Amino acid sequence: MANGDRVGSQRGWWLLWLFGALVAVYLVLPSLIVIPLSFSDSVLLKFPPEKLSFRWYQNFLSKPEWTGALLLSLKLGIGVMVSATLLGVLAAIGLVRGRFPGRNTIQAFLLSPMIVPTVVTALAMYYFYSHLRLVGNPWILLISHTCLATPIVIVIVSASLQNFDRSLEYAAQIFGATPFQAFMKVTLPIIRPGVITGALFAFILSFDEVVIAAFIGGYRSSTLPKKMFENVRDEMDPTVAAIATLLVILSILLILAINLINRRAGRAGRRS
Repeated sequence: MANGDRVGSQRGWWLLWLFGALVAVYLVLPSLIVIPLSFSDSVLLKFPPEKLSFRWYQNFLSKPEWTGALLLSLKLGIGVMVSATLLGVLAAIGLVRGRFPGRNTIQAFLLSPMIVPTVVTALAMYYFYSHLRLVGNPWILLISHTCLATPIVIVIVSASLQNFDRSLEYAAQIFGATPFQAFMKVTLPIIRPGVITGALFAFILSFDEVVIAAFIGGYRSSTLPKKMFENVRDEMDPTVAAIATLLVILSILLILAINLINRRAGRAGRRS
C-alpha cells in the first residue's frame, strides 16, 4: 500500500512538471519566435526569415527617435527604482511595525495601484494632469510610474521584515546604537536581498510600462514601449522585433539576478 502511494505521488509530480512545462512553452514560445524575426533582412515581418542580418539592430541604434526613447526609459527606470525603493521601504517599516488606528485602511490604499486596472489609473492621471497642463512632462511620468512601482516594493520588503528577528536591533541599541544606527547597521544588511529585489522589480515595471506612458507621455515624452506601440500601429517594421529581443534578454538577466540574490540570501540565512 505504501509503495502504491509512493508511485502515485511520483506520477502526480511528473504530471505536474509536465503541465508546468507545457504552460511555460505556451507562454514563452511567442517571445522565442520574435528572436529569429529580429535577424531578418526583409522590410516585412516574415517567419522564417529568408536572410539573416543585423540591419534592424543597426536601425534601432542609429535612429535618434529610438535611442532617445531608450534613454528616457532608462532614466525613468532608474529614477523610479530609487524613489519607489525609498518610499516602499519606509512604508513597509511603518505598516509592519506600526500599531496605529487605520493601519489596514492605509495599507489597502497604498497597495491599491496593484488592484485597480492600469488603464483606469492612467485615465484618472490623465484628467488630473491635463487640467494642470503637465501632460508630456517627464517628471510627471516619473511620479506616475513611482505610484505603480511602490506597492511592489512594499509587499516584498514587508515580507522580509516579517521574518526579521527584532531582538537583534534591541541588542544593538543596548550596546549604544540609536534606532537609526541599529536599522542601518543591523536590519538593512539582513533585509537587503528583499530591498534589492523590490528595486529590480520597480525598474522592470517602469521600463516595460506602456499604458500610463501612452496617456501621460503625450507627444513630447515617448518611452521605448510607447514608441514600439506606435511603430507597430503605424509602420510595422522588424525594428520592433530587434528591440523586443533585447528586452527579453534584459528581462532574463534581471530575473537571473533576482534568483541569485535570493539564493545567496537563503544560504546566508541557513548559515546563521
